[in-house]
Amino acid sequence: MKCPFCHHEDTQVIDTRALEEGDAIRRRRRCAHCDKRFTTFERIELLMPVIVKKNGSRTDFDPAKLRASLMLALRKRPVSAEAVDEAIHRIEEKLLSSGAREVLSGHIGELVMRELKRLDKIAYIRFASVYKSFEDVAEFQDAIAEVGPERKSP
Repeated sequence: MKCPFCHHEDTQVIDTRALEEGDAIRRRRRCAHCDKRFTTFERIELLMPVIVKKNGSRTDFDPAKLRASLMLALRKRPVSAEAVDEAIHRIEEKLLSSGAREVLSGHIGELVMRELKRLDKIAYIRFASVYKSFEDVAEFQDAIAEVGPERKSP
C-alpha cells in the first residue's frame, strides 16, 4: 500500500479491526519513510449481474427500479417497509449467489413474483397481470387460483 503523503511503497500495518457490521476491515498504517499514519478499509466487492432485456439490450442492475416495481404492486397494501427491504435483499442474494455475469430480465420478474406471492396475494395478482400481459378474464382466474383456494359459498 502506497503512502498517500509521500507515495513511498513501504507501509506497515500497526492495527487491524473488523468493523461492527463485520463486512469490512479497518487497518491503521504507518509509512516507513515519512512516519505519517493513515487508515485504509478493506471491503468485499460483489458485482451484480448485468440485466439482459427482452429486446437484447443490456443494462446495469438497479435496486431502485426493483423497489419501484415492488412498491407499485404493493401500493395501498398492508405490507411494511421492512418486509419490502427483506424481499429486495432476498432477490439480490439470489442474483449474487447465482454467480452469473448476465441474467435475463424475465428471471428477475419471476423472482419478484415469487416474493410478492409471499408478501401479498393482491400485489402478486397486480404484478402478474402486467408482467404476464393478461389478455382475458380466464388468465386472471388462473392467477387467482394459483394463490389460494376458492371460497365455498354457504
